[in-house]
Amino acid sequence: MNNFVLFLIAMVPVVWLIISLGVLKIPGQKACPIALGITIILSILVYKMPITESLTAALEGAAMAIWPIFLVIIAAVFTYNLVTYTGGMETIKKMMSSVSTDQRILVLILAWGFGGFLEAIAGFGTAVAIPASILAALGFNPVFAAIICLIANTTPTAFGAIGLPVSTLASVTGLNVNDLSFTIAIQLFLMIVIIPFILVMITGKSLKALKGVFMITLMAGLSFGLPQIFVAKYLGAELPAIVGSVICMGVVVLMAKIFYKDTAAPNIEKIETKTAVMAWLPFILVFIIIILCSSLFPMINTPLKELSTTVQIYTGQHGKPMTFYWLATPGTLIIIATYLGGLIQGVKFTEITGILKNTIKQMGKSAITIVAIVALAKVMGYSGMIGAIASVLVLITGDFYPLIAPLIGALGTFVTGSDTSANVLFGGLQVEAANAIGMSPYWLAAANTAGATAGKMISPQSIAVATAATGIIGSEGKILQATMKVCAIYVLIIGLVVFFGAPLMEGLLSSLG
Repeated sequence: MNNFVLFLIAMVPVVWLIISLGVLKIPGQKACPIALGITIILSILVYKMPITESLTAALEGAAMAIWPIFLVIIAAVFTYNLVTYTGGMETIKKMMSSVSTDQRILVLILAWGFGGFLEAIAGFGTAVAIPASILAALGFNPVFAAIICLIANTTPTAFGAIGLPVSTLASVTGLNVNDLSFTIAIQLFLMIVIIPFILVMITGKSLKALKGVFMITLMAGLSFGLPQIFVAKYLGAELPAIVGSVICMGVVVLMAKIFYKDTAAPNIEKIETKTAVMAWLPFILVFIIIILCSSLFPMINTPLKELSTTVQIYTGQHGKPMTFYWLATPGTLIIIATYLGGLIQGVKFTEITGILKNTIKQMGKSAITIVAIVALAKVMGYSGMIGAIASVLVLITGDFYPLIAPLIGALGTFVTGSDTSANVLFGGLQVEAANAIGMSPYWLAAANTAGATAGKMISPQSIAVATAATGIIGSEGKILQATMKVCAIYVLIIGLVVFFGAPLMEGLLSSLG
């Protein structure tokens, strides 16, 4: 069977997901298991994968979907539910209203700045689940809140989860992590500036929405992107998004307080510092505990990582043992932080546990979607289906390959839901393609990550997180339609940056290594 036929067959599950979710409006918990079934059958019949290997690949994906991915989603929604239960969300609403009631500015603070911060420290869906639920609580349409947070949670994912996607890409390609980090930050800079404008225009439903907020929107992008480039250049992959998001939030809030005072709610009651801190306490503790337990503090992180279990699930020749970290994982740490926050706020342990149980029940349908989609990604990866798609794209495009290099990264994230996984799948392919056409391997490896950030907003896994967090399960198709348009523009712009920027960056990148 020739490569082109294998390419067309490999595209069947991807096309099914797009049509079933985006056109037929089939709920994710029904469409994704069907996609998984199609993928398993094709892997066995067409790609000659032994039945045991196909099923154990799916089982490995299901295990990964539950721990750590679904655990993080439960943890994020649990934190939100506790803050709502204690009345803290009402305080947070008042605090946000005291900054501004302008929905455009609130989107810049919460979806862009705060979402970017959560992505930077935790990843795995927190950046969609928590801001989307807060926006919905502030009175935003839940479907809109989901869409806006998915679009915002794009560029920050490159350096999400303490830089995991970039450090993983450096590992699988053998490239220097600092030079790679700098290259990715350069490629993403234009989109980091553009995304806040897109968020504001979507919020106001037209180009005219930029009127009156142009400067604060511009600064939301510049204050995120410029520090990220500097930190990536000199400190590597762990801190760029953390520093960028924190500076961005500070700049936007400060500008809102100084230049947009008239948008703040009139006669809003003054909130005491203690009340404000107690309202935000679970989120503050999430930040502190995740940072302290991250790879930035090896004296804490290393002992925590020892509490783990390693098992071999996939039986194929490229299978690697999977390690499940019981404490050194964002989901567990967020749950611990939320329990501590609740106890300090005076909530009984049994009450907090009841909130956690209700959260788990609330997420049942989302679990089906997420387990199915991650299992599908594993089967496609191990069977060679994803490789077949990528290799044909390289073959067809030749010297114009840099234009579609980001599209391959986007495809990886669409299928897997993870920038890290997209880098594992296609990082090596991008370096091989760069060598074949005489281009810097750093430039095309970075293009994979840049494209992968675009695919995040249309990934069924990400959409499932958003619908679960905002209580709109069944709206996946409507969300996919909205995000697909933005994703197409995003991939096109990144493709042009990669294609035309390569000659401009050639001298700089050759000096890097």
